Amino acid sequence: MIGGLVVDKPEGWTSHDVVGKVRRLAGTRRVGHTGTLDPFATGVLLVCIGPATRLSQLLVGCEKAYRGRIRLGWATDTQDRTGSALGELAPASSIPDDPAVIAQALEAFNGEIDQVPPMYSAKKVDGRSLHKLARAGREVERAAVRVRVRMSLSGATIRNDDGSVDVDVDVECSAGTYVRTLAHDLGAVLGCGAHLAALRRTRVGRFTIEQAVTLEELEGHVEERLVAPAELVADIPRIHVREDELPDIGNGRALVVDGRVVADDGTDVALLGEDGRLLAIARIDGELARPRVVLER
Repeated sequence: MIGGLVVDKPEGWTSHDVVGKVRRLAGTRRVGHTGTLDPFATGVLLVCIGPATRLSQLLVGCEKAYRGRIRLGWATDTQDRTGSALGELAPASSIPDDPAVIAQALEAFNGEIDQVPPMYSAKKVDGRSLHKLARAGREVERAAVRVRVRMSLSGATIRNDDGSVDVDVDVECSAGTYVRTLAHDLGAVLGCGAHLAALRRTRVGRFTIEQAVTLEELEGHVEERLVAPAELVADIPRIHVREDELPDIGNGRALVVDGRVVADDGTDVALLGEDGRLLAIARIDGELARPRVVLER
């Protein structure tokens, strides 16, 4: 079995839980995901099976899209609803519910920005996971990461009974962006505190929530739901390999491009067999395509 699954991760499951479930359903240990979703979040989790797990290093960098709910009124230590409140609820009069005011504040996050990863994250500093340090009551300095964000309001604001305000947003962002940090930082800009109350990932690269299947739908149907490896990397240039070149590809030897693709040095290309199956991912080096991920030998 080889390929990918576009899974609709349920709330309360870790990404590792989903991998474990798919391993049982597919009957193989060779399963991996291409980008973690927090347990309280739902939506698209792209899972690779069999030799296609070698493609994870390419797919983890895909752009992501989300629908999120930000609650204005207080911040939390985890920057989402699972954490403890940092301080009291801000006075209702200081929590804006005017969409124009909030939309203007969102403009500060559009484009390329420097984002400081949250303490409650899997990132490591000096070999130690930040979330482990956070749970031990320690906070350490984290280097900011350059990310690319497009964030906009996706509906009307809602004033809750306690005076807090819920704001629904659509977010498109580069890999490595923390949406809960965007929520936290929006609260800082508005001066009222905020945290992420809900999150649903709607897209990973070209794969959307409309294509996703639930774990229940996968029961007994894994193979028919598989996305072919060539489709997983359909966005990169491709070279069709001749029959006499197959031994070279299988042994990791460079392929002479011979005008079959126009791509800059350092560009990844997909090497396809005559039947369209994905044989390898190669990197362009002048007139050569050097295999770096080989699926079939």
